[in-house]
Amino acid sequence: MERTTLRRRALVAGTATVAVGALALAGLTGVASADPAGTTAPPVSADSLSPGLLAAMERDLGLDADDARSRIANEYRAAAVAAGLEKSLGASYAGARVSGAKAALTVATTDASQTARITEAGARAEVVGHSLDRLEGVKEALDKAALRKAPKDVPVWYVDVEANRVVVNAASTAAGTAFLKAAGVDGSLVTVARSAEKPRTFADLRGGDAYYMNGSGRCSIGFSVKRGTQNGFATAGHCGRVGTTTNGFNQQAQGTFQGSTFPGRDYAWVATNANWTPRPTVNGYGRGDVTVAGSTAAVVGASVCRSGSTTGWHCGTIQQLNTSVTYPEGTISGVTRTSVCAEPGDSGGSYISGNQAQGVTSGGSGNCRTGGTTYFQPLNPLLQAYGLTLVTSGTPTDPPTTPPTDPPTDPPGGTWAAGTAYAAGATVTYGGATYRCLQAHTAQPGWTPEAVPALWQRV
Repeated sequence: MERTTLRRRALVAGTATVAVGALALAGLTGVASADPAGTTAPPVSADSLSPGLLAAMERDLGLDADDARSRIANEYRAAAVAAGLEKSLGASYAGARVSGAKAALTVATTDASQTARITEAGARAEVVGHSLDRLEGVKEALDKAALRKAPKDVPVWYVDVEANRVVVNAASTAAGTAFLKAAGVDGSLVTVARSAEKPRTFADLRGGDAYYMNGSGRCSIGFSVKRGTQNGFATAGHCGRVGTTTNGFNQQAQGTFQGSTFPGRDYAWVATNANWTPRPTVNGYGRGDVTVAGSTAAVVGASVCRSGSTTGWHCGTIQQLNTSVTYPEGTISGVTRTSVCAEPGDSGGSYISGNQAQGVTSGGSGNCRTGGTTYFQPLNPLLQAYGLTLVTSGTPTDPPTTPPTDPPTDPPGGTWAAGTAYAAGATVTYGGATYRCLQAHTAQPGWTPEAVPALWQRV
């Protein structure tokens, strides 16, 4: 399967395994016409963003509540535009990123004739020498070499879309060069950077809340999930192996690891017993819980916040996607590199951008006193790997206490229908309410009007 297809599937999980909220990605062809200047973005409902998340963004990113809402709205739009351009640019696509207080989108291409297409979509065009496919091919060769033998003194490598190169962080130039030689890659596409980083997983044996593995080590819940009728949660693979039992924050029996991958990847899921009810929320640690509406993947430069049982809420930005990192236990690939801090016990915890789930905490370096770099395992590949569905604000979690006495006046979807192209200003009915389209798009399964305030406004 081509890398571009894999990237697109990682950006938007299939409808069979994840209920996607917020923005449509693939096929969102009407964004440019809705905002040709690229200077505005659909509004984010104040009710859709947790006060705790806004407070953490103000503390860590220097954004007041209005600026945070505006930035998140721009980042939602950027994710949709970037995904559409990745599809239309094809082999010339060289990556996307946002920057600045308004999260301005830059999309790179190797074909100068495509710059007009990019600017028409509302992004800044950048012509570079190497396509994303070519750079990811180099990184893939490094990943394969690491699977054969984990590199010594080479903690991290990734594709830097801004620099248009593969970057290998190593304790010494000699260590980085030896890794390139072992992988047999083209060194002209790689920058070896000296780094003192010593990433580690964030699991420990200290007491606290969150959940405990076999009654001892502690990690953090990522997101509530379902597999058919079975409830559970997503977390990091290094927190437990298949069969590991868990107790909850209250030390009561909770569940068992059903799937776990580490190293290689760092994801797992735990099936919980009937005493635990899944909720579409992330613990705000006294600042108000955050409601999860979907799992649209954010782009490089986007703001992102993390919740964990050791350090609570912390925010930063996404630095690189599809990063590989070597821990003492081995190499994992496909994680996202961020400027968010974390500490032992935060492992497995939630990464969220706005109301969109991003992934589960894997590991990193530094701490939340002096700062650090942290990696998260993207959520959509985790959901796909185990056939899970993310529990979101649109997911029924409890059966109705009494059956309805009268049928609804509209069918459950009303006049809204997936696969329909909607123009800005169009109106639909859904669940008995009327909604107005805020920007042109082609509806996809899961993008129901009440779940996507960036696209629909109730009237």
